[in-house]
Amino acid sequence: MSEQLLSIFALLAIFLIGTLRAVNLGALALVASFAIGAAVLGMKTPDVLAGFPAELFVILVGVTYLFAIARNNGTVEYLVQAAVRLVGGRVAAIPWVMFTISCVLVSLGAVSPAAVAIIAPIGMTFAARYGINPLLMGLMVVHGSAAGNFSPIGVLGVVTNGVVDSSGIAGDPMVLFLSNLLFNVLLGVGIYLGFGGRHLMTGGRKGSYRAADEPPTALPRHPASGPPIATALATEPRITADSTVPEAEDLSLNRDRIVTLGSMVALVVGALVFGLDVGLMSLTAAVLLTLLAPSTAREAVGQINWSVVLLVCGIVTYVALMQEIGTVDYLGNAITKVDAPLLAALLICYIGAIVSAFASTTGILGALIPLAVPLLATGQVSAIGLVAALSISSSVVDSSPFSTNGAMVVANAPQEQQTMVYRQLMKWGFGLVLVAPLLSWGALTVLAGW
Repeated sequence: MSEQLLSIFALLAIFLIGTLRAVNLGALALVASFAIGAAVLGMKTPDVLAGFPAELFVILVGVTYLFAIARNNGTVEYLVQAAVRLVGGRVAAIPWVMFTISCVLVSLGAVSPAAVAIIAPIGMTFAARYGINPLLMGLMVVHGSAAGNFSPIGVLGVVTNGVVDSSGIAGDPMVLFLSNLLFNVLLGVGIYLGFGGRHLMTGGRKGSYRAADEPPTALPRHPASGPPIATALATEPRITADSTVPEAEDLSLNRDRIVTLGSMVALVVGALVFGLDVGLMSLTAAVLLTLLAPSTAREAVGQINWSVVLLVCGIVTYVALMQEIGTVDYLGNAITKVDAPLLAALLICYIGAIVSAFASTTGILGALIPLAVPLLATGQVSAIGLVAALSISSSVVDSSPFSTNGAMVVANAPQEQQTMVYRQLMKWGFGLVLVAPLLSWGALTVLAGW
């Protein structure tokens, strides 16, 4: 058996064992990386761990650390109240506000994980406060960022269009951007209607996740603002038929919240304007806030979900090993030998979706777009359509909990809901792996007729 096939079977075994036994998938993936890399291929330990996503590790730890402090000192709650005021108190509009903000940030040049890292903690806290399905809020943030992915001035758009040009393929940046935008907007409509948005609009329930008369889940205590939020929420009246948020005592700005808000603004400016690393900036801000107010940051490190960090980093390390030994190229080259070009194009879209659910979308597109050149030479496959379909297939699956975006949603969900959110995101992500390539391929290469 070739090493490429061995790595594929090992990946399947990782998911099978992790499903049947209560073993962290990330730990299994690291063991598999060691077993295949060192024992089978004779690689040295530094080479086995070369694909460990240090940047992703820092982002997950730094952002969740900072926003744990922000929750503890009441800053996130203050931002939630500001979001409510922004839409006139209507809860039903908040998921779309988060979708739009994420889309705009990415369209203007923020990398998608940076936008999700900024917006997800606020959106997930809002969901917990008002009984909105956390899956609804998390997916709206993730697919909002995905909607802006291929803007001509966005990072992924610039990279993808550059690969297209260097490969001699006739692309169209605006078709790529608009087709991806429309795909994710339609997904957003489906997510909103399918995961509780209709109940938010009618006002009969706080959301599909929990009835209005059920007590909210416990939220962190804000030492600077008095009793736990959950205590205050338990006495709030139900949302009425006009779907507006009930009255609650407004939080005021104090020193800790002002400094935390300043740190968040610096995070946005640093990421969007100066291209600084979100994770390292978040860690810097968290350390400064800890020095300034130790009492509100005392438990923040413990609120980092280390099991999520282990899971995501372990899986990404293993997939990087698969890429290093040529598994992706092996699959891609095998598919290009298929006699039917349209079928081969569909299979390439599926490879992009499957691998990108665990690995870098940019890296996958850089590897697979050049492999499509022989298919396009036949004249039976639209170049514009295939590039757009492959790009959508490879990016829309970032809602998988094994990608940075999906992992940020899981890490920022209330602790008692994280297992549920993880499982639901896995179902959603792998559902998209099955459906998105077929839909985008059918619409953009079979029906569009460019």
